Amino acid sequence: MARKRKPLPVLEAVTITDVAAEGNALARVDDMVVFVPFGAPGDVADIKLDKKKKSYAEGHIDRLITPGEIRQQPRCEHFGVCGGCRWQHLPYDFQLQCKQRQVTDALQRIAKVELPAISPIKGSENIWNYRNKMEYTFSNRCWLTFEQLASGQEFPDRDAAGFHIPGAFDKVLDIKACHLQDDLGNRLRLFVKDFGKAHGLSFYDLKAQTGLLRTLMIRIASTGEVMVVMAFGQDDREAIKSLLDAMAAEFSEITSLMYTVNTKVNDSLADQDIRLWSGKDHIVEEMDGLQFRVGPKSFYQTNSRQAYELYKVARDFARLTGSELVYDLYTGTGTIANFVSRNAGHVVGIEYVEDAIADAKLNSAVNGIDNTEFYAGDMKDVLTDEFISEHGRPDVMIVDPPRAGMHGDVVDVILRAEPARIVYVSCNPATQARDLALLDCKYGVEAVQPVDMFPHTHHVENVVALVRRDKPDVQSEEL
Repeated sequence: MARKRKPLPVLEAVTITDVAAEGNALARVDDMVVFVPFGAPGDVADIKLDKKKKSYAEGHIDRLITPGEIRQQPRCEHFGVCGGCRWQHLPYDFQLQCKQRQVTDALQRIAKVELPAISPIKGSENIWNYRNKMEYTFSNRCWLTFEQLASGQEFPDRDAAGFHIPGAFDKVLDIKACHLQDDLGNRLRLFVKDFGKAHGLSFYDLKAQTGLLRTLMIRIASTGEVMVVMAFGQDDREAIKSLLDAMAAEFSEITSLMYTVNTKVNDSLADQDIRLWSGKDHIVEEMDGLQFRVGPKSFYQTNSRQAYELYKVARDFARLTGSELVYDLYTGTGTIANFVSRNAGHVVGIEYVEDAIADAKLNSAVNGIDNTEFYAGDMKDVLTDEFISEHGRPDVMIVDPPRAGMHGDVVDVILRAEPARIVYVSCNPATQARDLALLDCKYGVEAVQPVDMFPHTHHVENVVALVRRDKPDVQSEEL
């Protein structure tokens, strides 16, 4: 029989002093560091411990005694339960300060390389309704908040359309309004939920893996085009037809209505057959005079306006003169490759996802770009010494890896290829810093520019320009 754990204590009248990693706040009690979500510097609160180790603990605010001076009223009624926007209670200027410090700390503490002055972070023009893509989950057993449980009320209606609770795949919080996408997204989600309830359509049971209404993806492009992809958990043709017809009739804004029947364990649509119901099989994004076709499986930066700022930084850092051979690693749908193509001689893009490479080629064709070529495959398998011998030694490499950063084999090939410049775009300054340390044997950091793509979250993008040390004047170099 397992021994019953002793309840962890409540720490009374603790002052929260700072913001830490992963969006948590930080307090110090004696020699112990306590990480607290949804706290603000200056808050005085009773903190209930949830986990305790020797040198640190994790807890949550049990009672807010005195709010800190910078704490503000969150806009969203779901704040504190939904894990999507952990910083809504912090002023945006302060959020930017925290992200700037996050980048600086990672590069100084992990990379330990010589750094120039880090440029001030580029904030987002829009801090609400900035996302072009949202994904919602349907569940027949919505998550009940602590307040609901404590009320003693019965909640017979547990159908939900919302977001997964962080760390719990089978828990879904019913969302009344999300302020990260245009309100059309809210109206679409609530229409599907209400239609399902009115017509007896079953909501998905995440544990039993049964039910009809499963997930909903909504893309709203900067051009105004709208894609909706509805995923069903079972192939009930009549019910599927009734819902999709009703959506098409209700929302004239939808330019691409698609669906799939997903009966596998996870919600990913990457391996699903997505079928067109009405409209086009894609939507179009525009950036800097270019058009990008975005399909249901395409990756496109979720903050369209800020993506333009991010890619402008990458292009500026590349210092292209029109003749360079550029490798764009982790090219996705070729957005960066096509974006810099008019300033380069030739661009070679490499990406793991074959569907993304098909989109990249199509995007080049749509824009009349004829100086790009794209290859699909695992980066460490495609980018080899033999590949570089065949396609040419790059003058500039642009890399935009996933959060895990670059594989060691990829770093080794880059070092042997010796491009004159490297532009490293990262969504994780910690793994970026690790890779900068590996590149330091040949490359120095010339410039650093953080960019905020996701207001009210702790996530930050960072762009670093590196120059090969033996050839500092890259623009005049003959390669």
